[in-house]
Amino acid sequence: MTRPLAVFAYDFDGTLAPGNMQEHAFIPDELGMKHADFWAETARLAEAQRGDGILAYMHLMLAKAREKGLELTLDSWRRRGASLRLFPGVADWFARQNARAEALGLDLRHFIISSGNRELIEGSPIAHEFERIYASAFMFNDRLEAVGPALAINYTGKTQYLFRINKWTLNEWDNDAINAVQVERDRPVPFDRIAFFGDGLTDIPVMRVMTDHRGHPVAVYDPEKPYTEAAAAKLLADGRSRLAAGGDYREGSRLDDLADEILREMARGVTTNLFA
Repeated sequence: MTRPLAVFAYDFDGTLAPGNMQEHAFIPDELGMKHADFWAETARLAEAQRGDGILAYMHLMLAKAREKGLELTLDSWRRRGASLRLFPGVADWFARQNARAEALGLDLRHFIISSGNRELIEGSPIAHEFERIYASAFMFNDRLEAVGPALAINYTGKTQYLFRINKWTLNEWDNDAINAVQVERDRPVPFDRIAFFGDGLTDIPVMRVMTDHRGHPVAVYDPEKPYTEAAAAKLLADGRSRLAAGGDYREGSRLDDLADEILREMARGVTTNLFA
C-alpha cells in the first residue's frame, strides 16, 4: 500500500536563501552594477513597456550579459547557482523532514515555486532534493545558450503550480491536464497535505490560496533584517498566513518545530478521512 502524498513547497529568494539570487554574484560581480540600480532599471523597463516585471528582469539579465560578453550557456548559469548562500540548516532540512514524514506514514515531496531563475536553482547544492523546480526559466538554442525567457512565474502565476501539485499534473507545458475536471476527493494531494513556505509580496496570492483551501502557509523571514519580520507579521495579521518563523532550518529551531507540527497534522487528517 503506497503512503499518502504530502508536499512541502518553497519560494527560494528570502525563504531558503537570503536576498535575491541574482544579487549574490551575477549583478554586482559580473554585470558590475549595484543591486538597487539593476532593480530600478527593471521597474522602469516594465513600466515603459507596460510589461511584466519578471520578463523585464530576465530580459535585462541577458541584454546586459551580452554587452559584457558573458557566457550564457546552461552550464554557466548552473555554475553561478552553485555559489548561492542558503539559510542555516537548509542542507540537512530535507532528509530530517522526510524521515519524520515516513514515520508518520506519509510520502513527503519537496517543490520550488519561485519567481527566481530555474537555472540558478538547478545549480544550487540542494537542487536534487526537489521533485520539481518551478521557477522562471530561459529558452536555449541548439548550442544551449540562453536566447530569451521561456517561462516567467510572477506573483499570481505561482498559484497555478499549487493546483498542478494538487492534481499531480506536473508538466509546465501540459495545459490540458491542469484544466481537466477532477473532483477534489480524487486529487492526489489535497491542500490540507500541502505546506507552502514563502516571504514577501510575490507570495501573497499563494498564501491566500493556501489559507482558503485549508493548506499550511508559513511566512519565513530573515532574522538579520527586521523589515522582513515585519512583512511576515503583516501576513499573519492580514490572515494570509497562519504561521511564521525566522529562516533557521536547523534541528530544534522554531521553523523545524513548525514543520514537525504540520506533518503531524497532515497525518491526523489522513487518519480522520479514513474513518469518515
